[in-house]
Amino acid sequence: MQNPIKEALKFGQSIWFDGLVSKEEFERLIHEEGIRGATTNPTIFEKEILGNRDNLELSRFIKTHTEEEIYKKIAVKAVQDLADIFLPVFEETSGQDGYVSIEVSPLLAHNTKETIEEARELHRLVNRKNILIKVPATREGVPAVERLIAEGVSVNITLIFSIERYKEVMSAYLSGLEKRVEAGKSISEIASVASFFVSRVDTATDKLIEEKIKMSADAARTASLRKLLGKTAIANSKLAYEEFERIFRSSRFQKLKDGGARVQRPLWASTGTKNPVYSDVLYVESLIGPDTVNTLPPATVAAFRGHGVVVPTLKEGYDEARQVVQALQGTGISLSDITEGLEKAGVEAFSDSYKKIIEFIRTQK
Repeated sequence: MQNPIKEALKFGQSIWFDGLVSKEEFERLIHEEGIRGATTNPTIFEKEILGNRDNLELSRFIKTHTEEEIYKKIAVKAVQDLADIFLPVFEETSGQDGYVSIEVSPLLAHNTKETIEEARELHRLVNRKNILIKVPATREGVPAVERLIAEGVSVNITLIFSIERYKEVMSAYLSGLEKRVEAGKSISEIASVASFFVSRVDTATDKLIEEKIKMSADAARTASLRKLLGKTAIANSKLAYEEFERIFRSSRFQKLKDGGARVQRPLWASTGTKNPVYSDVLYVESLIGPDTVNTLPPATVAAFRGHGVVVPTLKEGYDEARQVVQALQGTGISLSDITEGLEKAGVEAFSDSYKKIIEFIRTQK
């Protein structure tokens, strides 16, 4: 039986792992399954730290460092170790894959200056060539991305939900590269991915559709509403990819490409299926295409490895995707309001995880 994770590579998609497991398990995932990178976030570290109360790094620094310093040391050490595991992948793929991501404090999501400063510090502390610094794609985070790219820091821009914000992120990446070129510096070793979130869009949209179905007494309207269930997230992602193709085929990028620039790959995030009614590999099978990454949580890795079907689906159905978005708009549901709310909720969720970690460390003192 063919391995779908490795099969996806034939169509230009790399599968990364969203989470933390043992060194031995990561090595197995790389060599046997074909996993090509890893992503972390404060919620992943919350589970890791609170679930491992005998953490040696925690006990070592508990008397001499602040809670924030201890968390940073634990996260940096974990990412360093992980980056070392993935370094052979990075080298074998000439820097295309093999990356590990570490996120700036979500408490800084609305502060451009402090986000830049923390990203610089994390880049210096981790000190590995195959890391990506995660910066949230808030209004304040986007200019931080431009500055960091210009300084030569490879970035994973996270919590992207809307196409409009995604276009701002791509523009920030190109502007950062252009400023670096103007300064006479190399751009060939800069890497970036744009983490576009998927399943959460359906979770939020389906809830509103279901409410409208309950209030509808018209059979035809109810039927048309039901057809929209589970369709928005994939439509939103496909239209985002259409923008990716437009931007990275442009003459603006071609000039940078001639100087060694890489495309900023879309990274499909939040691709574990939340609704048990839908296929557990829905958000993987529907978004397979060139120059992309899909980062999968453990359960989705197992599901896709077990019964995933690999077909180049991503570039199909742009017109149908537009029809879904237009039909949704016709119901009175605002996709822009949904994505704005999801961005806010995403920052809050990561902030809550960060605060729980800090509070837990405080209780150990």
